[in-house]
Amino acid sequence: MTGSLVKVAPSTPIELDEVDQRIIQLLREDGRMPFRALAREVGLTETTARARVRRLEESNTMKVVAVTDFEAVGYELLLAVGVQVEDRSPVEVAEDLARFPEVFSVNVVIGSHDVEILVVAEDQAALADLISNRLACLPGVRRLTPSLAVEVLKNQPDWVPFHNE
Repeated sequence: MTGSLVKVAPSTPIELDEVDQRIIQLLREDGRMPFRALAREVGLTETTARARVRRLEESNTMKVVAVTDFEAVGYELLLAVGVQVEDRSPVEVAEDLARFPEVFSVNVVIGSHDVEILVVAEDQAALADLISNRLACLPGVRRLTPSLAVEVLKNQPDWVPFHNE
């Protein structure tokens, strides 16, 4: 399923009223909602709704971007992979891992692994190639600990914490 992601991260704090919050909520549900429909939903004119959205974007309070569900584009497998690193810094290895198109999340961590990644694969053959021939051969990778997701209960790329203070 494709959708939209509304990132909420103000860099220039602005006062958000109930209408702003409703606009953000509606755009989280449908980032391509026409301004006319958005205006109707929040009880504004189309011009005012457009100006409100522009104000939210220009203040970096929110940004509407496209997101794609990995299953909708042909990936069947989702894995969390712990990576232990040796002879290189975890940041360097993480930067190299981030270049793989199948890797969509890379985190340098403290714990039993040095780096944790989330990867997708089209099928078992693609997974075997990715893990054994590509990731494992990356300089600095000591050990990979893959965990295959057998049931995805929540994959919510459009979730962002939002606090109105």
